[in-house]
Amino acid sequence: MTGTEHELLAGVPTDLFVAGRWMRGSGGTFPVHDPATGAVIAEVADAEPAEGGAALDAAVDAARAWARTPARHRAEILRRTFDLVQEHADDLALLMTLEMGKPLHEARGEVGYGGEFLRWFSEEAVRIDGRYGASPEGNGQMVVTHRPVGPSLLITPWNFPLAMATRKIAPALAAGCTVVIKPPALTPLTTLMLTRLLEQAGVPEGVVNVVTTTKSGAVCGPLITDPRLRKLSFTGSTEVGVRLLEQAAGGVLRTSMELGGNAPFLVFDDADLDAAVDGALAAKFRNIGQACTAANRFYVHEAVAEEFSRRVTERVAALRVGRGTDDGVDIGPLIDRKAVDSVAALVDDAVGRGARVRTGGSSGDGPGTFYAPTVLTDVPPDAEVMRQEIFGPVLAITTFSSEEEAVELANATPYGLVGYAYTRDTRRGQRLIDEIDTGMMGLNVGVVSNAAAPFGGVKQSGLGREGSHEGIQEYLETKYTLMPNPYA
Repeated sequence: MTGTEHELLAGVPTDLFVAGRWMRGSGGTFPVHDPATGAVIAEVADAEPAEGGAALDAAVDAARAWARTPARHRAEILRRTFDLVQEHADDLALLMTLEMGKPLHEARGEVGYGGEFLRWFSEEAVRIDGRYGASPEGNGQMVVTHRPVGPSLLITPWNFPLAMATRKIAPALAAGCTVVIKPPALTPLTTLMLTRLLEQAGVPEGVVNVVTTTKSGAVCGPLITDPRLRKLSFTGSTEVGVRLLEQAAGGVLRTSMELGGNAPFLVFDDADLDAAVDGALAAKFRNIGQACTAANRFYVHEAVAEEFSRRVTERVAALRVGRGTDDGVDIGPLIDRKAVDSVAALVDDAVGRGARVRTGGSSGDGPGTFYAPTVLTDVPPDAEVMRQEIFGPVLAITTFSSEEEAVELANATPYGLVGYAYTRDTRRGQRLIDEIDTGMMGLNVGVVSNAAAPFGGVKQSGLGREGSHEGIQEYLETKYTLMPNPYA
């Protein structure tokens, strides 16, 4: 580890943040590892249920005053936080690379993307509107207003440590909600650094509370069933999301769920293959393939399948694997050994069913949790790699012969987060927008995420939307009031 890295880590908070105070808590600490080396880079406070309860107490105590804070003031705090994120962009990027493994250039991109949620929702905070008008019968005046949902629990994943935090915190604060955020134990440091920037930007005591823990169920379970909590936002696996929904049902808790994906990537015979290959690399290997939006199933028209496979294999074979801080690295480590074993099992299953390894197909020998970027062709539709979310750098290709077959294959999954399609036929593109059963679509593009766009899926990929105008609505309740007709 370099001196710069040591200096950065020495300045990152490792305590809980409750009611405006940094505190160690009663549960000891847990280690955070650099997945590229296996080295422990920090020891972070491991909260017990009592600290979770204290965080909710603080959020409840601060809720009324924050809800009454003028929207312009809330907006200015978010904007100051955005400015601070840009000021500390290099530190945040390096911190993400150290705790998560992604290449440094991608981490810099996440700082830009994650920061945009702070800027976007600073602008949305002052645009919360309502309606006023006469009832159709003329017997009164109808007033429709929006008010904050209330104290919110935000549970974030490890794969985008900054963007997943800002995507939840920013709309909640913009709407006037106080929050308890539970970052992932694998990558908690970025959230803790962001919290310090929020503190510097002037967030009042109790408005943002951070509880790091390895005991997620024990800490979050009592909060979810506490009647004072009014909102739960979770990003993670569908399996965990279902359990959280079951817990939330007892209190009819408002929920937002951004869950698993199994994105299809369709390449038609009229596609621009250069663009399709570029899009495939962006959609598959961004974040080392560890993204819910990652293309998971590549369906390529049989007329161009071999040419597409040849071109994409050549590009993938040239990707450089290594520690994300090293110059020229394209593919960093997977998050942990369990992730490597999962990817290897999916590849072995596909090969056992007749798939061909065109490049890659193996894990590294060193201390880091690396897996070589891989291309598989002739993958049978029943292979597990075509049914499960891969969450790794494996591009699995099978073929189709007609548009109808492509749509059927794309929709043959319980998930529906995002789909990608490459075709020069604009009418076909319009049909695919309607027929591909996903919440988002990339038509001749390989990356769709944007703070100004509604992010979310259908079916078992989740409930609700994050980002855009829809994102702030997730933290607002609608209230209707009827007043007498002033002319009656």
